[in-house]
Amino acid sequence: MGSLMDLVAGDARDIVLALSVDDIAAFDDRDRFVAHLPLGGGLDPTWLDLFAEAVRSVTDSDQPGDFLDARTEVEGAGDTVERIVERVDGDWIETVAQVPDELMDALAGRWIGLLEEELGLLPREEKPWIRDLTARIVDFSRRSEGARDVVFAWVF
Repeated sequence: MGSLMDLVAGDARDIVLALSVDDIAAFDDRDRFVAHLPLGGGLDPTWLDLFAEAVRSVTDSDQPGDFLDARTEVEGAGDTVERIVERVDGDWIETVAQVPDELMDALAGRWIGLLEEELGLLPREEKPWIRDLTARIVDFSRRSEGARDVVFAWVF
């Protein structure tokens, strides 16, 4: 089935179609989809709530809201796709996209701190991966600004 979690920017109908035929590779076609961020299966969706909290903390803002609250189900997708398919609110994406480059290290550090508060100390080898993922989420958000839809597709 490919990765178990993806953020994809484009037309929600095209995203659902690609998911329904298990054509995850199509998400990398920039003629069809604006941006794609494969998150794999090692990440829990609640980590993205902690990411949003980290953004609020380092930008001293009350936005973005929790990722959980920024998602709404894509109607009809459950009939053709084995994943949960949810539309991500554009305001969430825009707020993350506006995180300045000079705050990236602080953002990654704060996210790691929040994850450790929630899960306990993370192994040292996990931290570079989370730092990289921080930059990839912000980059995805920047590339997705103005996209028709941003979709979070996942399996629990």
